[in-house]
Amino acid sequence: MEVLIRNAKKEEAALLAQIEAECFPAAEAAGKQDIEARMDVFEDCFFVAETNGKIVGFINGAVAKEASLPDQMYHDASLHDPNGAYQTVFGLDVLPAYRRNGIAGRLLKRMIHHARECQRKGVVLTCKDHLVHYYAGFGFKHCGVADSTHGGAKWNEMKLLF
Repeated sequence: MEVLIRNAKKEEAALLAQIEAECFPAAEAAGKQDIEARMDVFEDCFFVAETNGKIVGFINGAVAKEASLPDQMYHDASLHDPNGAYQTVFGLDVLPAYRRNGIAGRLLKRMIHHARECQRKGVVLTCKDHLVHYYAGFGFKHCGVADSTHGGAKWNEMKLLF
């Protein structure tokens, strides 16, 4: 399967919201308005995976001063600091029919590459227990249970420091 990883476009926000709704429970998924607000501020931190002209996944996240991902960042795009030291990952979404093809890994590698290009100090994300091992495979260190209560779930803090 040929997959193109590219920057997202603002006009794709509604489609990205649909993908997010399919990949995350409603309490955790970003809606169209949140995605549009994020893209208004940090569109350069949105990457999509496209195959045969169809967007099948995406990754996004703001930039922060500190190596943490506080819950308020998900809903307040103004907390993005373009001069911050750490790239965050809000979501890594791949449609179920396209999983297990390396697409999520390619999106994550693109975000890591982007963080390095921007001379960030690292990448920070939170994930559920079953994904700790997955992110560790990309060099992320498990830093314990995150302070996050996003969507009422338990999250693990993961950091990849350069």
